[in-house]
Amino acid sequence: MTHRQRRGRRVERHQAAFEKAVRLAAASPLLEPLLKRATVSRTEGDTRVPSNVWAVVDANGEIVCHPTRHGSDQEWLYVIAHCALHLGLGHVPHTAPIASDAWAVAAELDVARFLDQVKLGVKPVEYNLDAGELPHDFRRAYERLREHGAPSITPADLRFDVRMPRYIHGRPPDWPALLAAGVRQAVEIAIAKAAGAEFDSRGELARSESTVMQARAWFVASYPLLGALAASFKVIEDRDVCARMDIRVAAVDASERTLYFNPSAGLALEEAKFVMAHEFLHVALRHHARVEDRDPYIWNVACDYAINLWLDEMGVGERPSLGLLLDHDLKGLSAESIYDRIVKDLRVLRRLATFRCSGKGDMLDDPNDWWVRGDGMTLDDFYRSALAQGLEYHRVHGRGLLPVGLEEEIRAQTQPPIPWEVKLSDWMDSFFSPPETRRSYQRPSRRQAATPDIPRPRVSLTEGALDGRTFGVVLDTSGSMDRVMLARGLGAAASYALSREVPAVRVVFCDADAYDSGYMPAEDIAGKVTVKGRGGTVLQPGVDLLRNADDFPDGAPILLITDTHCESTLRVPGEHAYLVPFGRRLPFPPKGPVFTMAPSHLSF
Repeated sequence: MTHRQRRGRRVERHQAAFEKAVRLAAASPLLEPLLKRATVSRTEGDTRVPSNVWAVVDANGEIVCHPTRHGSDQEWLYVIAHCALHLGLGHVPHTAPIASDAWAVAAELDVARFLDQVKLGVKPVEYNLDAGELPHDFRRAYERLREHGAPSITPADLRFDVRMPRYIHGRPPDWPALLAAGVRQAVEIAIAKAAGAEFDSRGELARSESTVMQARAWFVASYPLLGALAASFKVIEDRDVCARMDIRVAAVDASERTLYFNPSAGLALEEAKFVMAHEFLHVALRHHARVEDRDPYIWNVACDYAINLWLDEMGVGERPSLGLLLDHDLKGLSAESIYDRIVKDLRVLRRLATFRCSGKGDMLDDPNDWWVRGDGMTLDDFYRSALAQGLEYHRVHGRGLLPVGLEEEIRAQTQPPIPWEVKLSDWMDSFFSPPETRRSYQRPSRRQAATPDIPRPRVSLTEGALDGRTFGVVLDTSGSMDRVMLARGLGAAASYALSREVPAVRVVFCDADAYDSGYMPAEDIAGKVTVKGRGGTVLQPGVDLLRNADDFPDGAPILLITDTHCESTLRVPGEHAYLVPFGRRLPFPPKGPVFTMAPSHLSF
């Protein structure tokens, strides 16, 4: 191949790179409105472009590129975008009253900062300008440069033309308005991508007929309260999948960030908005984690009632005809209060249907599995922050009023949960007030070193202050009981007893039988207890042993520590409470409070 042929191929290759850059620039949502009115040319022998620059632009919208400069398609894309943005940002005056080096330098830096944010093309070496200590505002930077002098710059692509510009159709283009249209178009496409919209081979938005996807895009673009959640969830619309999972309308899997919609439900757009908001609020309000020892299905129904009342009041979409649980007599009640009210009528509850189906909740995942996994806290933090930020954006931008109950619940979810040890301690405090003390000189305390001549009284307990000051612990020691939970439960009881002046604790171990360990000093029950048994679990003998013991006070509380694998009926007279592992439910309706012991790697 001759030198001329090689040179010709190089020229063709570089010309192809330039032409590709022109196509990429024209296809950019940001630049498209500008480049429809501007012209981009690169003509051999054109002497309008200085040899040391890539391109020049004038107020006519003519972007003239250097005919012999070589660059990649991404470099030319950056150059074309740079010139077009000079027009859109109002840097190119047509009468040149302010045309100067200071104006040119300020304009170059202004566009460079803009392109650094949008990441369009690759910056050529010549465009690496040092902004120094110049302000980011274009006008202020220009005033500073005009006052102190402007350095010479290499890529002087602003061409200040004093000739009367030529306008298409006899009217001057409104370049800033065209740039604003490009920005708006780019943002709309970015939101559509975040919402999972599909694009064709040309990069244009493929309009989907799915009402569910349109509803999701609406949340991302127009409803900041739930927009972040809408952008982060995957949507599955598959009849076969929904049929296998018994999903009649919709369901949500918080641990997998997935929404399921059954196309057979035939939801209209406004109905899809209502159902989607319903599922997002299940996740955002942590209904999965708040089930605790409640029946999961009845809890799901209670949460549905609370959410649907809020959505109906807010006017988000329209009520669907399938699976809607709505009762205005429950307005103003929390999900917990609704649960306590409806749990009494199981006959009616079993006939109700959620958005999933009758007898099954639309919250799919097992909260116990989710929280035991290491990513449970990461997901929980994300859902909390997404809802809190959404509430702030919703209020700031005036996107509508929210029900008081919903706003209070959102704010409550943003607060860190109270540790189970604190809840247990608060319950114990109701039985053990500080013991009475008295001051006495009968046996003086150690005198203060600074004033040894001044006698000081000691503080001592009054006679009989600790009488009857005890509580009982019934501890499940069956083979299914986790050793870590045994240690943590006994440790909590011991630390409380020591901090509240409880001299001794009555401890009873239960598996297939009850083993009375008698009264034990608080400092001994955490580390010096020998656990007996390890058979099956029956707690009733341990409870009866304590309540029938002559030396156990009638009003003393009892703490039952169990993994919930025990008998299905248990009678515990008097004050009592349960301490159980996270995600477990007692096999009987408890009459005393139930404290949930979180896994050791969680903070609540």
